[in-house]
Amino acid sequence: MQAESSHLRSTTEARRREFERLVLDVRGCFACDRMAHSHVLGEANGSLDARVIFVAEAVGRRGGAVTGVPLTRDESGKRFARFLELAGIPRNDTFVTNAVLCNPLDKLGRNRPPTPAEAAGCRPFLARTLDVVPAPLVVTLGRVALESLRAIAPHDADLPRDVATPVAWRGRILIPMYHPSRQSTLHRPQSAQEDDWRRLGEIVRTHLKRAERITI
Repeated sequence: MQAESSHLRSTTEARRREFERLVLDVRGCFACDRMAHSHVLGEANGSLDARVIFVAEAVGRRGGAVTGVPLTRDESGKRFARFLELAGIPRNDTFVTNAVLCNPLDKLGRNRPPTPAEAAGCRPFLARTLDVVPAPLVVTLGRVALESLRAIAPHDADLPRDVATPVAWRGRILIPMYHPSRQSTLHRPQSAQEDDWRRLGEIVRTHLKRAERITI
């Protein structure tokens, strides 16, 4: 038992050191010239031992770019918090990151979707994050995140068809969700999204109970 405990500690310490290296590498990246380089990755994203990792699109200018924490402060962040509450998932039990770790802005200084090249440039950081945070449940928020995961390792998930549905991915469970932005209600009504989050909460609780039985 002591040997097993020592192995778990050394594994966690190794992941923590790798995460520290990853954060430094992210902060040193200025590859995308049309970005506000906010480099939103750090301890405030969540626990490396989280059972659920959320991957959103990109850093928002009034949210993570200000607070240094993904999906906080702005409208998307407030909606995300309400959705988590609806699902019964405590945020401090999760790790939250973005497919693109800086803030893409248009010529007027407004948020814009990241380009395919920007998403591709940040993808190695996302892959390393997924390695250092081995959460068994990976929840994508929007198409950009879903496609970024597809580029890391193939999957057959389609957002409109498979929303709030578990899909096998890389030995983990992938669950596609719509991004919590207000604009997403143009593609999926608010009431349907609320149902999606309730279902996500059920999936998370079912998986955690199953994992506890296996451990015992």
